[in-house]
Amino acid sequence: MSIFQIPAQPGILPFQGIETLIATGAIKSDTPFDHDQVQPASLDLRLSNQAWRVRASFLPGQRKVEDRINDVEMHAIDLSGGVVLEKGCVYIARLQERLSLPRGLNARANPKSSTGRVDVFVRLLTDKGGSFDDVDEGYDGPLYLEIAPQTFSILVKPGTRLNQLRLKAGDPPKLETRSVGVDLRAGEHGVVGFRGRRHAGVVNMDHIDGHDPRDFWEPLTLRRGELLLDPGEFYILASSDDVEIPVDQAAEMTPIDPSVGEFRVHYAGFFDPGFGTDEAHGAGSKGVLEVRTHDTPFLLEHGQIVARLVYEPLTERPTRLYGEGGSHYQSQGLKLSKHFRPWG
Repeated sequence: MSIFQIPAQPGILPFQGIETLIATGAIKSDTPFDHDQVQPASLDLRLSNQAWRVRASFLPGQRKVEDRINDVEMHAIDLSGGVVLEKGCVYIARLQERLSLPRGLNARANPKSSTGRVDVFVRLLTDKGGSFDDVDEGYDGPLYLEIAPQTFSILVKPGTRLNQLRLKAGDPPKLETRSVGVDLRAGEHGVVGFRGRRHAGVVNMDHIDGHDPRDFWEPLTLRRGELLLDPGEFYILASSDDVEIPVDQAAEMTPIDPSVGEFRVHYAGFFDPGFGTDEAHGAGSKGVLEVRTHDTPFLLEHGQIVARLVYEPLTERPTRLYGEGGSHYQSQGLKLSKHFRPWG
């Protein structure tokens, strides 16, 4: 088996680098990889058949994840036939993929866009990991996912993809940080956003365009040009400006400084190279914002800054750009997740 050559320049590995890691055995899986699992600069991760309902979230510290699960497990779950994960509960699932990273490579995970847009909070866990979503340089071991549905209960099964992994050579520099404002101009049907319905049905995470959005979402219109965010509610909004990710870069949406707003924006914080570009036929794409306020009501105005977009370099241009071969979110405006039929 050949050895993966660490790129000389720090950066995020593109499509071809991830495929090489798979070919050299640095990334393994319980089952064969799906043909569309590798994205332009990230790898979708898949649930195995093994999960646990736990009474609390945790970090493993100096222990293995499954040893720590023994302390908080309520019951084990076999996902084989498809299982509903209830909102308000916390679960840990083993992922099908495992890593044997060479020295010089580390990784970071994010929820997939479709996961964040249905308010499912997910975080990656590794054995002896000291933080969520970060994978240490040279990590050799299994991967686990904490899953905490917030607004909707969800149906999952082995192979369901809830998060994605970026592989990094070294510590990529931050090329640019851009402020992201919120768009509260009335769009189609006068709608500026959507609020999740508290007592909706189950979202099947593998059923594309299969749900009537009216059963899950309440459309929002403005009064006096302001939007009042209620504590405990979940909102889908759009960025005021177009988002464009150069073909040799990727970007992560990061939370706003809490000193200017006590709310959380964008659970699914990763943008692949080519998103929103002319070259990838995505000009005019907006960033969709998943918003949840904290303990107090909060008034939003059009253009108000709600997040930051941090750009990082790739080690080389990817051989596949975002949206090539089809995408639910290229050229998007205000848009719900791919699980829902178009509004109207």
